[in-house]
Amino acid sequence: MNKLEKTFPKGFLWGGAVAGNQIEGAYNKDGKGLSTADVSPHGIMHPFDESMKDLNLYHDAIDFYHRYKEDIALFAEMGFKCFRLSISWPRIFPNGDDAKPNEAGLAFYDKVFDELHKHGIEPVVTISHYEMPLALVKNYGGWRNRKLVDLYETYAKTLFTRYKDKVKYWMTFNEINVVLHAPFTGGGLVFEEGDDEKSIQYQAAHHQFVASALAVKAGHEIIPDAKIGCMIAAMTTYPYSSRPEDMFAAIDQDRKTLFFSDVQARGYYPGYMKRYFRENGIHIEIQDGDEDILRNHTVDYIGFSYYMSFVTSTDPEILGRVTGGNLFEGVKNPYLEASDWGWQIDPKGLRTTLNQLYDRYQKPLFIVENGLGAVDQVEEDGSIQDDYRIDYLRSHLLEAREAIADGVDLMGYTSWGPIDLVSASTAEMKKRYGFIYVDRDNEGKGTLDRKKKKSFDWYKQVIATNGDHLDA
Repeated sequence: MNKLEKTFPKGFLWGGAVAGNQIEGAYNKDGKGLSTADVSPHGIMHPFDESMKDLNLYHDAIDFYHRYKEDIALFAEMGFKCFRLSISWPRIFPNGDDAKPNEAGLAFYDKVFDELHKHGIEPVVTISHYEMPLALVKNYGGWRNRKLVDLYETYAKTLFTRYKDKVKYWMTFNEINVVLHAPFTGGGLVFEEGDDEKSIQYQAAHHQFVASALAVKAGHEIIPDAKIGCMIAAMTTYPYSSRPEDMFAAIDQDRKTLFFSDVQARGYYPGYMKRYFRENGIHIEIQDGDEDILRNHTVDYIGFSYYMSFVTSTDPEILGRVTGGNLFEGVKNPYLEASDWGWQIDPKGLRTTLNQLYDRYQKPLFIVENGLGAVDQVEEDGSIQDDYRIDYLRSHLLEAREAIADGVDLMGYTSWGPIDLVSASTAEMKKRYGFIYVDRDNEGKGTLDRKKKKSFDWYKQVIATNGDHLDA
């Protein structure tokens, strides 16, 4: 097979991805309630601070709320076919259990979607992305409470009904498996002494599974041609050695993530997880009818983020050599380089992940997050020469193209943070992902002016040639 036979399919969804809490700002404008992100000034790796006395870059973010037309015009200039964004739940239901939705919040997203369509850009909408209403944490205990299933279903139906003529592609929860790694951010969970934390986390996950399935059901009823997917934080785990024990440890590690897509794509709890629950004393309540809901309303596609791969071992000494990345930890891989934040760079792992997911589910896949967080330098002439970002993205896209040649059904690719935004993991601006530079620093200072980086024109050419420019 020569390189000309390795192509991205016609109609491939090229674009970029963001989260509302990381770009919008206007955290207390037009009737919006407080979210979990609004009280997490140091990012999702740290305990939340309800006092909000510390600088919280999420509050103003990059002011997309007022600058969305300017930003969308830049996305259109790059040739975006789609734009993945999230809707802020507390913009629509400020307390999460309000009798009626907030019209000002609904109207804002009407304007955003209209602006996207004006430029021929298809919205891809995440219903819940790390910013549930804070009131649901205070009044219900977050996703540990079954009541949130009904409240989320109401929220999802409200969105489907309002935007049925404007949004075709949806995802129910961002990185749903993060409830195990950042329970406050992923599930609004706050633990007290004596809590059975693992059981609570998996109970919260079950409630999200049911809520997701009910959203799939409602979405298909209200928007018959809608495509509704799940979304996981994915990474491939390699065994440190060829010892059989290490091989199974790698399988076991991957299952901690794949469990979340298994339930949503296959519609049932796998046997390996039932065994894990038994052997670890984890107890969750599954109500009558839940299994039917999960089985009958599986997702249409698998969305996932991919930033890195990990290594695991059964040797305690080896396990001590850990490296971090995107809420997860693993053994450092001696064959890989790492980003400034210690995230191991592994393009080949993306091809492996794509094949693993497609072999497992035989459903369309969508890479909805992939990118490089780095410190960008503005040169004296005002340019930003981010060749390292171009190299990172090119190497990953080449492997995605290889996976397509392998037979993987890949719908699209949305790079993470096409415009600089507030980092979710550390709540800083210094960690930049964008093709577009935003003049704001970690102290909240700056003009918020937008500036194109070198990668802007590179990605524009990639899209214009449907990926053929990768070989240039």
